[in-house]
Amino acid sequence: MSDIRIVLVDDHSLMRQGIRTILSAHTDLDVVGEASSGEEALEIVRLTRPDVVCMDVEMPGIGGLEATRQLVSHPAITAHILMLTTFEREDYLLAALEAGASGFLLKNARPEQLADGVRAIAAGEALLAPELTRAVIERAVARDRAQSNQTSPLRVIPEHLTERELEVLRLMAEGLSNDEIAQKLVVGRATVKTHVSNVLMKLELRDRVQAVAFAYRSGLVG
Repeated sequence: MSDIRIVLVDDHSLMRQGIRTILSAHTDLDVVGEASSGEEALEIVRLTRPDVVCMDVEMPGIGGLEATRQLVSHPAITAHILMLTTFEREDYLLAALEAGASGFLLKNARPEQLADGVRAIAAGEALLAPELTRAVIERAVARDRAQSNQTSPLRVIPEHLTERELEVLRLMAEGLSNDEIAQKLVVGRATVKTHVSNVLMKLELRDRVQAVAFAYRSGLVG
């Protein structure tokens, strides 16, 4: 498999150096460019055509969120965006997803989490920091319940999901990645990807975040 080409975008040179060091320790990850602002990122990405852009959220100028919107909407750019931030802010997570980012991680993630996250993003998977995902979903569900005067989950079990698909949905809601689900269920990664795709298709959900929200609202977890 060819190397995964990466561009790093962060206004702090020491942070870029640290991320480069972490990623360069893996032979399949190749940092092909760096930028210190959103404006620079647009130009560097156009020139280098990376597979993944590791994008800081807060930067001078247009910032990471607006840079992400412009990159995602550009017809000639196919890079997936992985947002990185030091702030555990739910509004950043939601804004990043709305901007078109494929993933969101905190900068204090373990080195292996960052490397695996880049690989997941490059493969077309969604990646969200479990610490923030759970908080966002729980708050959204609590708000929905309050608006409908509902005090407990609906406990709706989708009959058209198989037992294994329900199990995968519960593990997704707990924040497990495909690799972690595969290890827990002792099955192949490709099998897990198939189950995840089936869950999204059968429940008519757009992505993993909606699946997690469904699991909380239906009472499957939480």
